[in-house]
Amino acid sequence: MPSALAAVLVLLTSAAVLVLEIIANRLVAPYVGLTLETTTAAIGVALAGIAAGSALGGRLADVVDPRRWLGLATALGGVLVLVARPTVLALGPSVGGGAGATIVLVTVAVLPAALVLTMVTPGVIKLRLRTLEETGATVGRLSATGTIGALAGTFLTGFVLLSALPTSRVLLVVGLVLVVLGVVVAVVLPTGRAVDERPLLGLLLLMLLGSGWLVLADSSCDRETRYYCARVVEDPDREGGRVLFLDSLRHSYVDLDDPRHLEFSYTQRIAAVLDAQPAGPLDALHLGLGGGTIPRYLADTRPGSSSRVLEVDPGVVDLDRDALGLVTGPDLTVRVGDARTSIADEPDDAYDVVVGDAFGSLAVPWHLATREMAEDIARVLREDGVYVANVIDNPPAAFVRAEVATLRAVFDEVLLVGTAGQADGGAGGNYVLVATDGALDAAAVEALGAGREQPWTVTGTDDFAGDADVLTDDDAPVDQLLTPYARVDRT
Repeated sequence: MPSALAAVLVLLTSAAVLVLEIIANRLVAPYVGLTLETTTAAIGVALAGIAAGSALGGRLADVVDPRRWLGLATALGGVLVLVARPTVLALGPSVGGGAGATIVLVTVAVLPAALVLTMVTPGVIKLRLRTLEETGATVGRLSATGTIGALAGTFLTGFVLLSALPTSRVLLVVGLVLVVLGVVVAVVLPTGRAVDERPLLGLLLLMLLGSGWLVLADSSCDRETRYYCARVVEDPDREGGRVLFLDSLRHSYVDLDDPRHLEFSYTQRIAAVLDAQPAGPLDALHLGLGGGTIPRYLADTRPGSSSRVLEVDPGVVDLDRDALGLVTGPDLTVRVGDARTSIADEPDDAYDVVVGDAFGSLAVPWHLATREMAEDIARVLREDGVYVANVIDNPPAAFVRAEVATLRAVFDEVLLVGTAGQADGGAGGNYVLVATDGALDAAAVEALGAGREQPWTVTGTDDFAGDADVLTDDDAPVDQLLTPYARVDRT
């Protein structure tokens, strides 16, 4: 095998495995969420495929001349890359949630292609070994080439490809490149025997079918953003009602005609906290945009208020503008960037209210739940300012208890605005926490909940946290505290 062809083959097959490993998170997130478990499964399954493929490829190279199967393996790997996404789309709705479902979906998406593509490198090494004296140099050189390919696939996917293209296009390009490369390898490598073209023709047919399935497979996304499969659905029972879905989560509800209409109970509780603030305009900082429900409500109920939003996903901002009527200007500004790093640039004592409603799937991103983040929130709040945060958890409510302990380590008072059963952690769903160094008119907040479909109470948290640890940047096991979690819609 020519050295240049060997290098290209090892480089591209190794890169493809890492491209698929990273994209696997995007493929399965609409069905099982984007959590630490998802990332762990993607890494673990890819490593399992690499280990199995290396062993199988090495064994096969000793038994069958690699010139007879390297091209076929490369092309087959390309076909498997092409069908990864439609396979997940077909299987995803039926697997349910939890760690088991996550592993199943990631396995069907990643393992077949990773195993087949990793078989290539041992075969190439077998062909490039001319003498035993060159063993170390040959193996080391091709191993380094494979690692460079894996690095290229990792960084290109995370920093370039997923920002520029939908996952379907990325997989389409990668799959087609591998199939074409496989055909080239099968043609240019002499085998010393007549070439049977039927396997190649069969793989080309599979490639065409896989490409068509990949492109035509129906996805629920209106838009693939940097982090989410996002879509906006009209409410058939309310003319102006729109629901924003991010992955599988019913994330936000917006009434295009009436910004005061709050469909979800947790947004009603956040609004009650805002309504209980002293009369007049408020300066508010929002961690997470979602559908922009609370900024719209604040602008309509308290004219002259200003809202600044820190939103990590530019695709969500664009979708809000296109489908949810979001209009930015002097009174509503949006900064695209991670809330943790962006808040560091906000001035001291600048806001009356900070609203925390940032989520990755069902979990508050861990770095937004720590004491260090709470200290930054306290820094930007004015003397009697209020931090109101939405947290999703389920019994035994280990995460929300830890978040209460964390806020109590920074603020003088922490209250729970919750529905029946949440005060003792016995009910799941959306918990609304209020932290302040001033005072909250709890009676006024409770009165606003009276008579609603899901009335709420305002309770202290002196005993709620129990012996929960304070979350810090050094120790914030948010996903573990939430596991196992039930699938919960935001309500």
